[in-house]
Amino acid sequence: MGESGVQVGQVRRVGDGFEARLDRLIGHDRNAIWHMLTAPQALAQWLAPGSIELRAGGVVHIDFAESGRTIKSTVLQLDPPRLLEYSWSSGDEPKRPLRWELSATADGTQLVMTLRLPAGEDIAKACAGFDAHLEMLAAALEGVPIGFPVDYFLKARRAYKELLPE
Repeated sequence: MGESGVQVGQVRRVGDGFEARLDRLIGHDRNAIWHMLTAPQALAQWLAPGSIELRAGGVVHIDFAESGRTIKSTVLQLDPPRLLEYSWSSGDEPKRPLRWELSATADGTQLVMTLRLPAGEDIAKACAGFDAHLEMLAAALEGVPIGFPVDYFLKARRAYKELLPE
């Protein structure tokens, strides 16, 4: 955790866009986390209502009804319970590859989330949003789902703005 009380990831330039990497060591079994990343009833506890067809080319549908944002893409890579990749986009929007990697450790599971964003997008907002959702994931795994942590998001967004390369 940084001075702001938030755990920020790493951001680097890739081509004309950015790649963000968020790491978490989570004190839960890899299969439990995989379930949270892929099962419809679990997704709703920490991300948004949605479904993921667990096959290469399967449909990914995540509906953020409150914000009007819908993700509708396809599974790009799948290796349960280790790897899931799809695009954080819909239709003709620019592709935003989102990759979840899970590795078993002695203390639980190492979760690595990697997101690529094209130039011109608010990388600080995107990273802070995912950081906030990872907090929601951790709470849901403990059996106490929480709403979107706005204060955490705002602190994380400020921290990412300071971190970003010019």
